[in-house]
Amino acid sequence: MGPLLIYGSYGYVGRLVAEDAIDRGLDPILAGRDRDQLREQVTVLEQPGRRFSLEDPDVVAEALEDVDCVVNCAGPFSNTAEPLVEGCLRSGTDYVDITGEIPVIESIQDRDDEARAAGVTLLPAAALSTIPMDCLAAHLVDRLPEADGLALGVDSLRIPSIGTVRTVLEGANTEGAVRRDGRVESVPTAWRTREIDFGRGERPAVTMPMGDICTGHYTTGVPNVEMYAMLPQPARLALKSHRYLTPLFEAKPVRRVLKQLAGIRDGPAEWARERGTAYVWGEARAGDDGERVVSRLRTPDPYVITVDGAVTVAERILAGDADAGFQTPAGAFGAEFVLELDGVEGFFDEETPEETSPLSPLLR
Repeated sequence: MGPLLIYGSYGYVGRLVAEDAIDRGLDPILAGRDRDQLREQVTVLEQPGRRFSLEDPDVVAEALEDVDCVVNCAGPFSNTAEPLVEGCLRSGTDYVDITGEIPVIESIQDRDDEARAAGVTLLPAAALSTIPMDCLAAHLVDRLPEADGLALGVDSLRIPSIGTVRTVLEGANTEGAVRRDGRVESVPTAWRTREIDFGRGERPAVTMPMGDICTGHYTTGVPNVEMYAMLPQPARLALKSHRYLTPLFEAKPVRRVLKQLAGIRDGPAEWARERGTAYVWGEARAGDDGERVVSRLRTPDPYVITVDGAVTVAERILAGDADAGFQTPAGAFGAEFVLELDGVEGFFDEETPEETSPLSPLLR
């Protein structure tokens, strides 16, 4: 295997990814733009470091010339993905990230032809929820090949990292989104609520603008995809209020204060990650009155599965297991890929009568 570079290696998730990569013997290059944080991490982890910013495409390409694969852990990915992808295409370096941002995934997919021509693999969203959700989508369509609608969901509450909070704040004016007839379409925030049994009884979940509506579509070809997340009532009310508060969040002084406040919170402690669990659910349906199938997964804590997934994807790409071009986790490695990750349990399949839990009218 050739050199692996982790950009944003000193952030909360980046640090965990770097430590896991070291434990697996990958000897990663630690990288980012903050000189002090990078120097400190290089000293502590005793790994090589490389400082560079992303403003100049030539600088990025030069920094990646001797690198076989980049794992981008530096969010918001709306700021970092495009320059790193450009640098990878120029230098012939494979690219992985852990984004869940729809515009980012779509923009990377738009560069599929360039990546194929350059012999470069572009695999965004190597994280939770996307790896479990993408593999679950592929599994569901294996069960129901004629499916034309997918509903996917996750049940897991946990404290976000600083990077996650800042990513949310960067996209504070983002509406909800679904995929309809193959296209991403905007819907109101928290557009629909459903009672979903994720694996521990029915719980309320709302539609969320998560990257799984992209990866699930590109992996399976299913034209209609919704993504749900379990939220208790106070959180659902807050999310629905978001549409009315958007002008406030868009104000630069407010966003600046919120980002500063976000900086006081790191991610969950190790003991919390060890105890965490995520329940992943998916439903496929064929036609208005057709067959409906449901499957579930249970995974470790979202941060645990993100770290394991990102490093495992990088390992597989470094080993030459992924084709060039834009890829999704299940598209590159198959529906069973998620079961290679530590602590994942499933697939738990259920045959469900069509009339018990219909998909939304949007998917009809």
